[in-house]
Amino acid sequence: MSGFLTVHNFSCGYGDKFVLRNVNIEAGQGEISGIIGPNGSGKTTLFRGLTGELPARSGEVLLHGRDLRQMSYNERARSMAVVAQHVYATDITVEEYVLMGRLPHRKQFQLFETREDYEIAHHYMQLTNVYGLRNKLMSKISGGEQQLANIARALTQQPELLLLDEPTSHLDITHQVQILNLIQKLNEEMKLSVLMIIHDLNLAGEYCDYLVMLKNGQPFKQGLPDEVLDYQVIEEGYKTVVVVQPNPVSHKPAVFLVSDKILKQKKKASGQGEGQEQSGKDF
Repeated sequence: MSGFLTVHNFSCGYGDKFVLRNVNIEAGQGEISGIIGPNGSGKTTLFRGLTGELPARSGEVLLHGRDLRQMSYNERARSMAVVAQHVYATDITVEEYVLMGRLPHRKQFQLFETREDYEIAHHYMQLTNVYGLRNKLMSKISGGEQQLANIARALTQQPELLLLDEPTSHLDITHQVQILNLIQKLNEEMKLSVLMIIHDLNLAGEYCDYLVMLKNGQPFKQGLPDEVLDYQVIEEGYKTVVVVQPNPVSHKPAVFLVSDKILKQKKKASGQGEGQEQSGKDF
């Protein structure tokens, strides 16, 4: 992997509470990298540390070898765009919301958007299929449409790196696939590098080129989806029995859960006692 985004011995956290320690990650340029892990493992803490919302306690975050903390706000915003998990739906139009992505590109004393700003914003609104909603208020469109507008605003910054915090959270399967297909398309056609926190392991395996699994505030396993989404790794990381098999079409790893009722039936059929643990290898 290339050293496009390098997280080196990075630590951050919340006072004396949860602290993320000694994180080392290299995200390759032009790749979709995913951060996974159980609740409380540090995914959101890492995201806030990478974006600068949480100050670093130690270590560094480098983009093309430059420390993000040494960049000005506008320079950082032109290099890296952030799509938060929650969209604050205010009473401004979709077009006005997306145009906010041009703020880092404004020249000194520039008060209004230029024709170029509108052209760029409209381009990404069309790409994300929200151009038809441009005159609607953000507060009056659906959650999936708000997230698409949020991505359009981030793209309007024209960044090299797109950071997304669970972009499919709280969305139905239609909007989940729509958004991840869009991210995949942007990655392929624009060579846009993507780093996203993703909750669903099947979506992570299907769409990501590289995965980092966190556990207890530290990277637990990282590598290709086939390496990270191994049943033993998942069972140790998530403390849950799973079965992992290739998707019959994409051949990417697909994760299947096993209910407690089925586990008990399997134990009984195999003659295992109550105290004996069962694993995905037993299926």
